[in-house]
Amino acid sequence: MLNISDLYKEKASLALMYFLLIVMVIFTIAPLLFMATAAFMPSRDIVKMPYQWIPKTFHWPNFFKAIAGNDGKFMFPRTLLNSLIVASTVTVTTVFIACMTGYGLAKFKFRGRMIVFLMIMATMMIPFEAIMIPLYLVTTKIGLQNSYGGLIIPFMVSAFGVFMMRQYLVTFPDEFLEAARIDGMGEMRIFWTIIFPNSGPTIATLAILSFRAQWDNLLWPLLVIQSEKMKTVPLYIVKFTAEKHSDEGAMMAVALLASVPMFILFFVLSEYFVGGSAVYSSRKG
Repeated sequence: MLNISDLYKEKASLALMYFLLIVMVIFTIAPLLFMATAAFMPSRDIVKMPYQWIPKTFHWPNFFKAIAGNDGKFMFPRTLLNSLIVASTVTVTTVFIACMTGYGLAKFKFRGRMIVFLMIMATMMIPFEAIMIPLYLVTTKIGLQNSYGGLIIPFMVSAFGVFMMRQYLVTFPDEFLEAARIDGMGEMRIFWTIIFPNSGPTIATLAILSFRAQWDNLLWPLLVIQSEKMKTVPLYIVKFTAEKHSDEGAMMAVALLASVPMFILFFVLSEYFVGGSAVYSSRKG
């Protein structure tokens, strides 16, 4: 039975924990709120101190400048489409290959299985900067510069995705699979009707992480893309902010527009994302 001093200590620890959580939330949300509000303000209001978090008037020319670009060619919709194509394609292929590979490594016993798994995991230890130049030379040699192939193919397979799916599927009950095999189901049918539907939270988590990684990818497109028509959103933002460095409102409008697809994806899959993160943590533990 708790005495008075222990009860006070417990309440104090809870109060401290909630206080730290609130501080973390404020530091996390404040930059997003600044971006969202500054996008609707003229530049002269953004730099005023103290900062007015609620815009007095909505300054819509910021969004026109963001979409029209510095040269007035309205290239933002094209760059947005490029990023959507690249990020969506990479996400679909990453999830599919990770699911298939994770299923094979988790549920099929064959000689050298752990060696294959460890070799895949070893690639996670190599930073992208170490293989960037060889990858660029190969991409150039086979003529994939300024193309969707050059942006997509190098990222179609994710070692982390394989690891994540394998860790989830290794604890998937074998009884379901054995019962399906007794009923005469083939392995591909088992995968599509049993494994894939029951891996929803983990798949959603992997999909969000893969999409975000490609949506924010700047370094690789900066190397392989020179054509204006093939540039992605990060490249557009870099060029826009470099040329509009004195127009803070337009820069915030570009950032806000570029963030919308990620917000939509997260809110659509947020329930599965939280569940998948919890599942992954439990498997890891």
